[in-house]
Parts: sequence; C-alpha cells; structure tokens
Amino acid sequence: MKVALHGLALKAELLSDVKSLFNELTTHQFEIFVTEQFDKQLRKHGKQSLSYSVLESRVDMAAMDFVISIGGDGTLLDAVCLVGELEIPILGLNTGRLGFLATVATEKISDAIADLASKNYQLESRTLISLQSHRKLFNGLNFGLNEFTIHKRDTSSMITVHTYIDGKYLNSYWADGLIVSTPTGSTGYSLSCGGPLISPEAKNLVITPVSPHNLNVRPIIVSDESEISFEIEGRAEKFLISLDSRSTSISSEVKLSVKKESFSAMLVKLPQYHFFDTLRQKLNWGFDMRN
Repeated sequence: MKVALHGLALKAELLSDVKSLFNELTTHQFEIFVTEQFDKQLRKHGKQSLSYSVLESRVDMAAMDFVISIGGDGTLLDAVCLVGELEIPILGLNTGRLGFLATVATEKISDAIADLASKNYQLESRTLISLQSHRKLFNGLNFGLNEFTIHKRDTSSMITVHTYIDGKYLNSYWADGLIVSTPTGSTGYSLSCGGPLISPEAKNLVITPVSPHNLNVRPIIVSDESEISFEIEGRAEKFLISLDSRSTSISSEVKLSVKKESFSAMLVKLPQYHFFDTLRQKLNWGFDMRN
C-alpha cells in the first residue's frame, strides 16, 4: 500500500518520532511518499537517512491509499485541502497538544500503523462546507472542514450580515462577524463564541454570531441541505472571510453563499479512539478541580 506523509513544521525533538513512523511503515511494507512541504522540512534536518519519494503531481496523490498528517489539527486541515475531492483516508498523528482531529499520540505510532496494515479501522465521512461566489476566491480551494467565517477587519466598527436560508430571510446580525460551522467545526471557533457541540455524524450546519450587539441573538442549527447566503454592510470598505485557517479580504459587492460540499473528508478512526473520549479529555468533563 502507498502512504503519503504531510507536515507543515518539524521540530528537531520530533525527529525520533518521525524515524519511528518510517520504521513502522517500512516494517508493514508501505511504500512511503511525502508532500513537497514535508520534504522541505525533512531536508532542513538532513533527511536523516530516510527513504521516500516526493509527490509531484495530482496524479501521484490520487494513487495514495492513505495520507498521514504529522502535526496538529491545523496540519490535518491543510491535508484535507491537499486531498480534496480524491477522498483519500487521512490519519492525524498528533505531535503537540491533544487535538479533536489529530488524535493519534506519538507513543501509539506502532499500534496505529499495525491497525492500518491489518485494516483494523473505520472511516468517518466528515461534511465539508463549500463557498460559492461570482469571484474566484482562495485560489479555487473553496471548501473547508471546520467553518466559513465573515468578520470585520482590524478595529473597525461592527458589521451587519443579512442572512438568508434557501432564499428566505433569517436575520440581520449586528456583530463582529458570523460563523457557519460544520459538525466537525463545532468544537472550534463556533464553540468559543457560544455555539453548541455537535457529533460528527450529524447532518447539520451551525450559524453562530461573533460578539453580537443584541444579546438575545443565539446560534441556530440548520439542515446541511440548506444554502445559506449573505449580504454584508458596514462602515469599512473591506471585510474578512475565511475557510478554516485561510482568509482573504473582500468588498461588500461580492456575493457569497455556503452549502455542503459534494464530496467529504474521510478520516481514519482507529479502534481505541472515540469522539466522546476526546471531548472528555479536551474539555475536562467529569474532572473535579477540588481533587
């Protein structure tokens, strides 16, 4: 089987973990490829006598059986962009703090690769959100795993986001911004703005205002079959929009709408991991500070 490794940053103290990953993949007879970004990181550290091939085209990526993201949740989100409509299964190896997406700890590398090799895993289909506009945005990578956000720029005054569901007027949000989140993204920016937690398999999107002027305005959950469109007003000429960690500036004349993408992100779920376990660990549920 062929596996692609992807990472955006590689610290010297993680080289031993990377070597362990290469050793386990070789032991289980995986053919190892790396993305150009991760190849640059490995070269910075002298490649460490590691043997691999570099992915040079979309055709090369399409031939992969798995992609392993090495880093945190941000690196996995970047891997989702690289995979796109190919729907190659992605496994997140976490080299930092506990993540909601990158859940495999470095000390569990051997077990994780053994599970991959023996097909002892499940695939979770995660909804992606798609941005529609009459202008080309984000270099054509108009989808995200977590959320789409409209936000005011810098220290400018609040904006007004007129919001419609399938063409029907919902509300005009006077706020610093507005988030439309997938179930996967419900544990991210939306959660910090008071949005609800949603299990990954739910068929919903969440609209969450950012610092709304009217405190009776609350997040709302809508079907992921809906198309959500926006009209933006404000004193500033420009506004910020983002898909996950990618952002760009636009004017109010740009027409925007979001809906569920036609393809999904396929995340590898190993037997010893569950979304509820991650919630308890990440959010300290059931933990009594007095003890």
